[in-house]
Amino acid sequence: MRVSTCTRDLNPSKGEPTYYASNGRDLTGWTSIRLSMGIERLPSDFDISFTRPPPGITELLIQPGDRVQVILGPDIVLTGFVDRYQPSYSAREHTIRIAGRSLCQELVDCAAFWPNGQMLNLRVLQIAKNLCGAYGIDVNLAAGTDQGDPIPQLNVMAGETSYSILERLCRFRGLLMYDQPDGSLLIASGGTQDGSSQAAPIGTRVVAGGFAEGVNVLAASAMFSMDGRFSNYDALYQGLDTLKDIGDGGNLIAHASDSTVPRFRYRVIVSENVTGGAIVAQQRVNWEMARNYGRSLQVRLTTDSWRDTDGVLYQPNTLVDIDLPNLTLPPVRWLISEVTYKRDEGGTTADLVIMPPQAFYQEPLILYPIAPDVTNVSNANT
Repeated sequence: MRVSTCTRDLNPSKGEPTYYASNGRDLTGWTSIRLSMGIERLPSDFDISFTRPPPGITELLIQPGDRVQVILGPDIVLTGFVDRYQPSYSAREHTIRIAGRSLCQELVDCAAFWPNGQMLNLRVLQIAKNLCGAYGIDVNLAAGTDQGDPIPQLNVMAGETSYSILERLCRFRGLLMYDQPDGSLLIASGGTQDGSSQAAPIGTRVVAGGFAEGVNVLAASAMFSMDGRFSNYDALYQGLDTLKDIGDGGNLIAHASDSTVPRFRYRVIVSENVTGGAIVAQQRVNWEMARNYGRSLQVRLTTDSWRDTDGVLYQPNTLVDIDLPNLTLPPVRWLISEVTYKRDEGGTTADLVIMPPQAFYQEPLILYPIAPDVTNVSNANT
């Protein structure tokens, strides 16, 4: 673990860190580590324990607020800050426990900062760069990701966090966002909003070697469920002309059906009453059906290494082949949603959560109930 002391920079350049890092030092000799990252968690976090320094050494080697890089072998896996320093002792041991999160913690803890509170005609990436730049956090777009058209108008509400704004925009555009080992934010494809079989793939890399029973799986469990799935879906929305003599009126309905559900199970969704409501309602039922299928299948396993057969660390948002016949699961290629690296008295292991890609399709969202007062997007920033 590489640690640096932080000192506030009162006049940082735009997009640069708001602190100076100094007094860099390396800490080794962990007794245990737990580091978790995933495409549904922001920020990544870690928990590390050390043996307490010998008597006579009173200076703290690490303090809350220090900048930290957690390094596994040659790879940096997390860049962030120390949140908590917890020394303890008993009759048997003296230990120090350190907990922290990635640089992206500022996005969930702190209020969004933008000088005039409004952005016009910007795409999701540029909006994210503006909001994250206030805290010195870089933002990137994953290869092959379509971020959609510019957002005509965005108003930053007083007190809301950067995460809440970006999460809303990412759902609107069908995107995922999660942090990277260097502490930056990554925006990636989350599949099409309608949840169709033609959805863009979420994972863009396949893990080398995969997981096979009797080869590299120490323990595994599976969950196959039906309680969250339904055979028939209807999305209701109210016509906009109910008080007029012409036009649509009453409750209008969009439909979807899942032929793999073995009995009649009916679900109704109330969709937004907006212009283009019929399209939104159809997207909503298609997404609901696809996501419920994806969430009904899950594998949790523990493997005996942090790395695949090519020596690459297991990472979220990567596809992996799994073959676990004792779990009555045929060979499948699913998506790693979460990885937890662990080292303790039980050795070096990695815990993974794996589900079908459909589980991570983003819910269709209406950003504006009516069109904002911005119509010229021809010169939108990218």
